[in-house]
Amino acid sequence: MKFVITNSYDEMSLKAAQFVAEAIKAKPNIVLGLPTGSTPIGMYKELVRMHKEEGLDFSQVKTFNLDEYCGLDSNHDQSYRYFMESNLFKNVNIKKENINFLSGVAKDREAECRRYEETIEKVGGIDLMILGIGTNGHIGFNEPAPELPAKGHVVKLAASTIEANSRFFANIDDVPKEAVTMGVGSILQCKKIILLANGKAKQDAVYGSSNGIVTTMVPGSLLQLHRDVTFFVDKDAAAKLS
Repeated sequence: MKFVITNSYDEMSLKAAQFVAEAIKAKPNIVLGLPTGSTPIGMYKELVRMHKEEGLDFSQVKTFNLDEYCGLDSNHDQSYRYFMESNLFKNVNIKKENINFLSGVAKDREAECRRYEETIEKVGGIDLMILGIGTNGHIGFNEPAPELPAKGHVVKLAASTIEANSRFFANIDDVPKEAVTMGVGSILQCKKIILLANGKAKQDAVYGSSNGIVTTMVPGSLLQLHRDVTFFVDKDAAAKLS
């Protein structure tokens, strides 16, 4: 596990974007795992700038997003598909057929999760997974629990996650209570992983994910089992690291 500790959110976003850009240049047909939420927005902005000003080419890139809210279709302005279109996809030259998403409105959610896992396997797996992390240590929507499904699954969102995400909705009652997500086992099968975290609110999650203790009550801690993980964190999120 490696750490890139920066002085600010903007610097963290820049460093992460540079890492991703170099991975794309090294393998133009790279398969990326992508996160949503407020943390990666700065990274996405920089990747868009690199595309427009430096010619960073997304034409062969394939993407798989981590998760999606249950009950929101792709046109809903709080769906993660809508988020990705707004912040990245419509601003670069990625092909629509190379974008992959879990459906939040699938009638059979478990079957949808199996379909997604099979699609990932068909393209040879994810080369680079990009993660954020929740204040409770969740990665994707894998919430703290006594046990965690390895593969994609439906999850009931923790109260802390619903509260944290309520800032994106008109009120907390509008936040979906369930989501479909890649499992932790699926994440650990990715060839390389980077995680982005910023702000004092993420101190405990970053520390708990890297302190040598592995527990499903801090899902991010399972990343310590992977051989190639890099954390990009600002100094506030890194405050509890030795």
